[in-house]
Amino acid sequence: MVNARRDPEGRKRALAAAVVEVVAEVGVGKTTHRMVASRAGVPLGATTYYFPTLPDLIAAGLALVSDSVAADLADWRAAIEREPDDLAGALSRLVAAYVADQPKALLEYELYLAAARVPALRPLARAWLDGVHAMLAPRTGDAAARAISALVDGAMLQAVVTGEAIEPEGLAAAIRDLIR
Repeated sequence: MVNARRDPEGRKRALAAAVVEVVAEVGVGKTTHRMVASRAGVPLGATTYYFPTLPDLIAAGLALVSDSVAADLADWRAAIEREPDDLAGALSRLVAAYVADQPKALLEYELYLAAARVPALRPLARAWLDGVHAMLAPRTGDAAARAISALVDGAMLQAVVTGEAIEPEGLAAAIRDLIR
C-alpha cells in the first residue's frame, strides 16, 4: 500500500495503473471505484479523494495509456522512416505486431471506445487518430491518410474482436490500393 502522506503522486499513479488493469479485465462499464481501490491496495475513500467521479478515474487511466500510445506512434514513425519505399508493408507489419499483443490491444480499444460515451475522454482518444494521420499524410496526401487510418483502425478492431491475427500481406495490398 502506498502511503499518501509521503507520496500522494505515487498513490495517484497507483490508482491510474489500477484502473487500467480493472478496465482491461471487466470493461469500462463495470469498473467501479471500489474495484480500483482494491486493485491499488488503497482505501476506497482515496479513489474519490484524488478522482471525485468515475469519469475522472477512467480519464487518469486513459492518460496513462495515452502516454503509451504516444510512444507507440513514435516507434511506428521511426519504423516507417526506415522503410521509405514500402509504407504499406511497414505499416501492415506494425499493425499485425500491435494486435498480436491481445491484452494491450484490447485494453487500449476498451478505453478508446469509452471516449464515445464520455466526452471528456475524447481529446485523449483522438491522440491515436491524429497521430496516425499526421504520420501518413505527408507521404500519402490527406484523403488517402484518412482512408488508410480508417482501414487500419477497422483491421485492428476486427482482430481484437475475433482474436485472429492480421495477415500483413493482404492488409498491405489494401493500403497500396488506397495510396493509389
